[in-house]
Amino acid sequence: MRHVEISGRRLRLREVTIEDVDALHAVYGDPTATEHLPFDPRTREEVEESIIEAMKSSETEPRRLYVLAVTDLDGGEAFGVARLHIEADHPHSAEIGLGLRPDHWGRGIGTDLIRLILAFGFRDLRLHRIWGARSPANTAAQLAMLVAGMVEEGRIRHHVRARGAWRDSIVHSALEDEWEGHRDV
Repeated sequence: MRHVEISGRRLRLREVTIEDVDALHAVYGDPTATEHLPFDPRTREEVEESIIEAMKSSETEPRRLYVLAVTDLDGGEAFGVARLHIEADHPHSAEIGLGLRPDHWGRGIGTDLIRLILAFGFRDLRLHRIWGARSPANTAAQLAMLVAGMVEEGRIRHHVRARGAWRDSIVHSALEDEWEGHRDV
């Protein structure tokens, strides 16, 4: 297993641990934080189960799932999570996702986080394509993805079911050769 730890100008990403349950429940259990995510708010037990699953997946070879806690540079309590999932059928392509506690919104952290995930995927994992999907109503995620260097590709109709209704997703992606100009993280 390769332990992942990445630092940028303002953020640090590290492997999630069982000690992150309460901090990540503050993200995944919050109705505001999950408003645009493809699932309903999760219980503390569901968050704990997902962290245990992520820790187990970190030991697999080849590793396909990276779930990383987001902290300040001093490495304090996690206030977000970043996920990168390498596609089994297309091992040079990965989907990303992220969640932040609402009190960290509006400060450019989402953009910095996406830049760090892209840097990790392209530099360290040698991926060719990294993509993510967002809710059409999530204009903050749209801005963060565009500023981080991702390109809006299009809409997947009725892509996910959350909160009792079908929802479209807007797909953004970055390619390794297009990403060259965005390497400063």
